[in-house]
This record gives sequence, structure tokens and C-alpha cells, in this order.
Amino acid sequence: MTFKTRKLVSFPDLNPANTLFGGTLLAWIDEEVAIYSMCKLNSNHVVTKYMSEINFRNPAFLGDIIEIGTEILALGNTSITLKCEVRIKDSNVVVITIDKIVFIHVDKNGRPKPHNMTMETLAVID
Repeated sequence: MTFKTRKLVSFPDLNPANTLFGGTLLAWIDEEVAIYSMCKLNSNHVVTKYMSEINFRNPAFLGDIIEIGTEILALGNTSITLKCEVRIKDSNVVVITIDKIVFIHVDKNGRPKPHNMTMETLAVID
């Protein structure tokens, strides 16, 4: 799993229980996994198609630095499927896992379009 993005949990990110708000974390994940997909597919034209069950495992607190990790699971003709894990940087405590996130490569009209990538070509793109 590749951990490329870090975020600092700040006051605006907290819920009434004073832990990281789940909606904020999901927005961060969607953005990070989309950017990761864009870089791998060499195209900014991807959209979120699907997220599997979201497992909130542990809270993150004010001042925690979290890391968002992604890993490619599969590659379709127009899609890329990944998994995601978010952990607290200092302790490696897992905050959330998402087993499957699918992004679709689309054309200018938002319709699925082949990305012409293979797992071999993705392996050399960082």
C-alpha cells in the first residue's frame, strides 16, 4: 500500500464527540484516491463509481496526523479498482478501511472511455 497524503486533524474537522468527522475523512479519501487514479491512468477524467462497505475502526483526534494509503486491486477496460486504508502516522493505528473503490475513466461527456492502460504500464507510473 502506498501512503502519499497526510492531513492534520484540526478544529473544523471535528464532530460533536471531538473526533474526526467521518464525512470530512470520506471527502479526503475520495479526493486522494481520485488523484492517485488520475496519476496512474495519466488522465484527469475519472469519476467515482463505487465504494464498498466503509469500516470506521478507530477515531482520530485533534492534532493527529493521518496518512491515506491506496493500492490497486484490478484494472478494467474503463475502470480502476483500489482499496484504501487511513492510519494515524505516529502510531499506525488504522482509522478506516475501504476494501473496494472503483473509478471510471470518462470522456468529455462523462461517458466511460477506455484508458488503454495495463497493470504492467501502471507499475512503472508513479
